[in-house]
Amino acid sequence: MFAFPMKFAERMKNMLGSEYPAFETEFESYKTYTGIRINPLKKGARDAVLNITGELEKVLWCGDGFYADKNVLSGEHPYHLAGLFYFQEPSAMSVVEVLNIQPNDKVLDLCAAPGGKSTQAGAKLGSGGFLVSNEIVSKRALILAENMERFGIANAFVTNETPERLEKRFPLFFDKIIVDAPCSGEGMFRKEPQAVLHWSEEHTYSCADRQILILNSAARMLKAGGFLVYSTCTFAPCENEGVIDRFLDSHDDFDIVPIRKLPMLADGCGGWAGSTRDFSGTKRIFPHKCKGEGHFIALLQKRGEALAAKVHEPLSRCPSDVISLYREFERTVLNINLDGEFELFGENLYLKPFGLGDIDKIKIVRCGLHLGVCKKGRFEPSHALCLALKKADFKRSVDFHCDSMEIEAYLRGQTLPSDLSGWICVCTDGYPLGWGKASGGVMKNHFPKYLRIKG
Repeated sequence: MFAFPMKFAERMKNMLGSEYPAFETEFESYKTYTGIRINPLKKGARDAVLNITGELEKVLWCGDGFYADKNVLSGEHPYHLAGLFYFQEPSAMSVVEVLNIQPNDKVLDLCAAPGGKSTQAGAKLGSGGFLVSNEIVSKRALILAENMERFGIANAFVTNETPERLEKRFPLFFDKIIVDAPCSGEGMFRKEPQAVLHWSEEHTYSCADRQILILNSAARMLKAGGFLVYSTCTFAPCENEGVIDRFLDSHDDFDIVPIRKLPMLADGCGGWAGSTRDFSGTKRIFPHKCKGEGHFIALLQKRGEALAAKVHEPLSRCPSDVISLYREFERTVLNINLDGEFELFGENLYLKPFGLGDIDKIKIVRCGLHLGVCKKGRFEPSHALCLALKKADFKRSVDFHCDSMEIEAYLRGQTLPSDLSGWICVCTDGYPLGWGKASGGVMKNHFPKYLRIKG
């Protein structure tokens, strides 16, 4: 039997009333849901995935979301490695949907790892605007960067900073901000039972104090007229309505915007102790009502009229010989010319999104699209560059079915025979998967070693 902490159970009984037995029964079932979100940046990805899985049940609050079976799709499936889909808890897919991201928006995901909401936001941006994805924990920031690269998002900037340092660099800068705040994780009790053992009422209040600080930094980076979505995966009112109440007490230029886009989700509770504010415009996901774990979402707007954006002059700090080296690679290997601001970090060449400006004094994990490495008069393309392009962008490519022996050999790091020469894009069912370099009838494998299938 699933055993809730006593104080948690008492609070939930007060919150849910007659619905509490259904809530408790749902947790006792230990049933969890695996969600996948299809990548709209990969044309035809939905049909390709559904061709393998058969019809899947849709996640009602996300147009690209489906419930899936991990026995059919895994992290080692070629389609996952090619960025056609992303594993994401179904409830978490709801947050970005309420933000109404437009192609030219400047978006910040302030607590972004492992990357579910950032990949979702980046896909909505397409090739316009740009996204800054931040994660304060270094190891998690590397995982975030890897997920962004696999999803083929070229106009994203991954940082490893505190919110306080970011707010000094980006005052009144962003059109949309995502704050998926670190929380007590009550909504994940069913999926992560060990979290029950670490729960305490005191911890929920300490989380709320940290969440307020993060929101304060986010507020200073949001333009007038801009939108901020705040979310947690906890049921605790002190971390949800309570945090929003405290935030609005000290930010009278913000309003709660009623979330009307997701009518299938439960409205937030009607109030918060000691407050006269109405929180019914927020949303909650309860596991006994929806097929997903617990979640809370609030949409806020900053009042005022946004000032005209400053025109940013492109920076040209990259040596011309390095740019020439890349352009020569582009001329001989690709069918396209990429546009943006070139940035060189050591031997690593990046294409930075226009409009980002100076990035000095910020801990950078990924500065836009990693093009590759320049060393000893030669250019070696990155895995990220391959995944950011489509098959037609390459002069030379080979294509194998996802279940083929060739793809299995490639993912294991083996060489393949080839009658081509030079850099080659290896595709699976038309989707770029990685690089190979051929000469003398053999294609050397350049699929990253850390991604290769073992065993």
